[in-house]
Amino acid sequence: MSKSASAKTPWFDADTEAPMLSEYARKLDSFCAAVADGRVDVSELESQEQRVVALMKEVEPLLSPEAHEKVTQLLCEVTAYDLMNTLHIAHSSRPKTKFRG
Repeated sequence: MSKSASAKTPWFDADTEAPMLSEYARKLDSFCAAVADGRVDVSELESQEQRVVALMKEVEPLLSPEAHEKVTQLLCEVTAYDLMNTLHIAHSSRPKTKFRG
């Protein structure tokens, strides 16, 4: 996913305007390695957190105050979306009927 400084990786599909970040994430070597066995263990999750923190520390000083606030808002909204999506999937996979033993 690394590109030259002048080329930008598009965030949206040119035809559908759908976000593309999930597609890019699924292609990351770290993601593919973590999910290869069908589960994500604590060490894989910690490694991902370390990569996120390292990139945040690298990017943060590059941002103007205005851009910093927008990127902070974006990161918070993406995190909220991911949490909501996880809860939705967990709720959707629960049985629809109650056990009446």
